[in-house]
Amino acid sequence: MSLAHAQPAIPNRGPSPEAEHWSDKIHGIASWYGGVFNGRKTASGEVYDMYAMTACHPSLPFGSIVRVVNRANHRSVVVRITDRGDLVEEGRVIDLSYGAAEKLGMTWGGLAKVDLQVLTLGRKQ
Repeated sequence: MSLAHAQPAIPNRGPSPEAEHWSDKIHGIASWYGGVFNGRKTASGEVYDMYAMTACHPSLPFGSIVRVVNRANHRSVVVRITDRGDLVEEGRVIDLSYGAAEKLGMTWGGLAKVDLQVLTLGRKQ
């Protein structure tokens, strides 16, 4: 497994103090993206790898580490925020890479109800 496909480092002591205020605020619908975006630059400047454990969020700083839990099957994954996008549909809170969505068991349906826990905040823009 390449480093790109590994999960981001999880903090040893739970959420960082600056990330704690986000923890009880993010619940909703996750979607995923891949295919045509694979290999293109993300909003953070990184090249998008659809198999990496990454995600798109409208406002969390790039580099933020987030645990995503699928409420239907209780699978979880830890992702790093690397991209921006308009989550236009009502209730959508995060857009996951194909690899992250696959680990959550949500690629077939395309959407899943999720809970997000921000573990660490990335660099501020």
